[in-house]
Amino acid sequence: MSGPTIRTMRREDLPLALDWAAAEGWNPGLADADCFFAADPEGFLIAEAAGEPVGCVSAVRYDDGFGFLGFYIVRPEFRGRGCGLALWQAAMRRLQPGVVGLDGVVAQQENYRRSGFALLHRNIRYGAVAPRAPRIPDAPRVVDAAALPFAALAAFDRAHFPAPREAFLRAWLTAPGHVARAVQGPDGLRGYAVLRPCREGSKIGPLFAGDGAIARALLASLVEAAPPGPVFLDLPEPNADAVAMAVAAGMAPAFETARMYAGPAPGLPLGRIYGITSFELG
Repeated sequence: MSGPTIRTMRREDLPLALDWAAAEGWNPGLADADCFFAADPEGFLIAEAAGEPVGCVSAVRYDDGFGFLGFYIVRPEFRGRGCGLALWQAAMRRLQPGVVGLDGVVAQQENYRRSGFALLHRNIRYGAVAPRAPRIPDAPRVVDAAALPFAALAAFDRAHFPAPREAFLRAWLTAPGHVARAVQGPDGLRGYAVLRPCREGSKIGPLFAGDGAIARALLASLVEAAPPGPVFLDLPEPNADAVAMAVAAGMAPAFETARMYAGPAPGLPLGRIYGITSFELG
């Protein structure tokens, strides 16, 4: 096989990449294509050999200083033929010279390290077929996020993510089937979270909260709103309270990734990050 051709995906290409992700067991969301494309319409690459799609990668550039690499998939029958390397090099060219993050499967961690990435922490996917909604005395009031000004949500999100992502956030908050909830305090927004339906059950992410009571109130609200099926929460392992919250809800570890960065790791407030947005986009 001659070297693959790498091109930018069109919107109509994304469902194929999501099918590949589902085949890998990554359980994509039902509305992920539109939301992901909104984050960076130029940020998804596909490899073709003799006109046939053989692999993909995302290289989403949030701003000049930060990007995230994900969706790194080569069809099994085309692995070991240079397709993965060509995709990787194209993605890194697009994201450099800024800081690049990724959530890599554990088996590939050493390969990423050789490419200049350093491990910061593990992210763990917790899940349960029927998680228990936390019960909190004097729980803070949870409201629909749509009732709040978008600017307030975007500012709160920016405090918990390495770069602005307004276009993505608008799509994520309003996509079909997504449920977005928030907690407002006397001094402004105190937390927000989103539940999205997936091919199997649903996932909660992000879940950003000023403290554990707010996080648990948001989790309870979204568990109660979830459709039938398992519910998953991807959380940073260093947040011990997030782990305790998931365990108390009857959730168990199901999958993990290595959060790694090429370049200086962002100084995120992990103690307030109870659920990351997605393994594909950070």
